Amino acid sequence: MQQERVRLEVDGHVGVVTIDNPPVNAHSQDVLSQIQRTFDIISERADIRVAILTGAGKVFCAGADIKARAGASREPGDPAANSRNAREAYHAVMECAKPVIAALNGPALGGGLAFAAACDILIAAETACLGLPEIDVGLMGGGRHAQRLFSHSKLRRMVLTGHRVFAPELYRLGIVEAAVAPEDLMATAMDMAREIAAKSPVASRMAKHALNQIEEMSLRDGYRFEQSLTAQLGETEDSKEAMRAFVEKRPPIFKGC
Repeated sequence: MQQERVRLEVDGHVGVVTIDNPPVNAHSQDVLSQIQRTFDIISERADIRVAILTGAGKVFCAGADIKARAGASREPGDPAANSRNAREAYHAVMECAKPVIAALNGPALGGGLAFAAACDILIAAETACLGLPEIDVGLMGGGRHAQRLFSHSKLRRMVLTGHRVFAPELYRLGIVEAAVAPEDLMATAMDMAREIAAKSPVASRMAKHALNQIEEMSLRDGYRFEQSLTAQLGETEDSKEAMRAFVEKRPPIFKGC
């Protein structure tokens, strides 16, 4: 029987997802599969409008389980299947229909950095860091995900030396929205989540979808795509309610349709 390594708890309209794979929340094959399933569920649950991804204990996610890899015997096809499982886990977070906030409670390394980069908004405890230590353990990967966060020189330093970037510097660089005391992390993330959850869930889903799609489009194609979604959004009841509430100077009441 598969052991539960990823927990989902719902608080209001916020789904809190916790990776719980002691001691360092390495992404075992179970973790990767359960992440996929959890975020697919979040995408389809109408009661969840935003998610928070965090880790149990003092580590967000240490990436690949090096000890398990070092002693494992592999059958033909295993490496490809394992790599596919990792890719799909990261994309399950990025492609989740709902906005996802990373609450970085500690180091996010290798695949853990990829999970963080797949999120929409990052908030970090002061003890957190992002790093790509693969160069020191005979592996590669994560550079393309990190490229969404870091500049050319900084990223290459991280990949080629294993350099870790800690929360105060991440905040200075604009990579995380806040660097807070560890005891304040979840409250800060929940405040951000509740602010998003108060918006129209239809608009939030469309906005995230637009941002994902336009990331690698040209300016002309990207803006045309956004305009097409604006027209679709304008036909929804939530859009009409937002406009009425603005004119009537009152808080909107969104129904998610």
